[in-house]
Amino acid sequence: MPRAGLTAERLVRAGAELADEVGFEHVTVSALARRFDVKVASLYSHLKNSEELRTGIALLALEELADRAADALAGRAGKDALAAYADVYRDYAREHPGRYAAARLRLDPPTAAASAGVRHAQMTRALLRGYDLTEPDETHAVRMLGSVFHGYVSLELAGGFSHSAPDSQETWAWVLDRLDAMLRGMVGSAS
Repeated sequence: MPRAGLTAERLVRAGAELADEVGFEHVTVSALARRFDVKVASLYSHLKNSEELRTGIALLALEELADRAADALAGRAGKDALAAYADVYRDYAREHPGRYAAARLRLDPPTAAASAGVRHAQMTRALLRGYDLTEPDETHAVRMLGSVFHGYVSLELAGGFSHSAPDSQETWAWVLDRLDAMLRGMVGSAS
């Protein structure tokens, strides 16, 4: 019988909190059971296994990120949109490192297609409209921005920029300036 008050949604949210505390790679149904001081078996009436829990956390993180990005992009264009969008990812990763890691979980194609990951791609394309790119440059730019944002944030979270000057924030602004200049310079260019 399901334990009173426990639902799949509550367990996923608790799993997301746990991921932020101990790291996404350490989130399991067993760890979650310990958090609720229940037997592992009692959680299986809500979750099939740890993979379902991890997928739920990934979907939650993608949704939270998409909502934040949509709010940040509202009414912005060009470099202002680019910087706001990039800052959403960086800020979210700093606030929720476990959830951010979960957002990178490889999802099966049907789950990915139904996730907020689709919104992320749509919003990236929307902000790139301000740069008037054509295909395939737009697709290349979507992939480049994702790679730069994720790479920078991952290195920063791992402490990769904490041992030298200039300050990481200064470099972040420099990176965004250079991305904006490069994207503006691509208008009308051929691949």
